[in-house]
Amino acid sequence: PPYTSKYNPIEHRFFPHVTRACEGVVFDSVETVKTLISRTSTSKGLTTIVHILDIRDETGRKYAADFKEIMPIVFDTHLPKWNYRALPQE
Repeated sequence: PPYTSKYNPIEHRFFPHVTRACEGVVFDSVETVKTLISRTSTSKGLTTIVHILDIRDETGRKYAADFKEIMPIVFDTHLPKWNYRALPQE
């Protein structure tokens, strides 16, 4: 199925049932999605437990003034835009 890891067979066995439970429904709230996924089950005994995380990631968060000295970023010579490492100073 789409959006599943090819290396995780559990996802391939689990997500088709979740997808089927959510078919044809408009996601108008988080509670609607939670209810639909909670109802997912199979004749073999698969059930789901759903927890909603209320953590919000901050955008535009500032870093510490000495961050660049403490944690220098080293860019790779091959594709530096995508390959880099953060090296913490000890």
